[in-house]
Amino acid sequence: MSYPPYAQQPELSDKSKVVAGVLTILLGSLGVGRFYTGHIGIGIAQLLTCGGFGIWSLIDGILFLTSNDRTDAQGRLLRS
Repeated sequence: MSYPPYAQQPELSDKSKVVAGVLTILLGSLGVGRFYTGHIGIGIAQLLTCGGFGIWSLIDGILFLTSNDRTDAQGRLLRS
């Protein structure tokens, strides 16, 4: 995504989208990837549903790895 030179660049998170994606794929049934990014409510929901029986956590992990607009709990873009 490119921004015009006059537009303010988005602030980057100290969290990595690759780490979040791998954690979500491997430990998504425990909500670990969402806890890592600071999304506590979604992490608890994944924990209580075993990651949506594995389907939710797999899709969520793939989206973390392939999407460039994922954010942490403060709304900052995750680093690549």
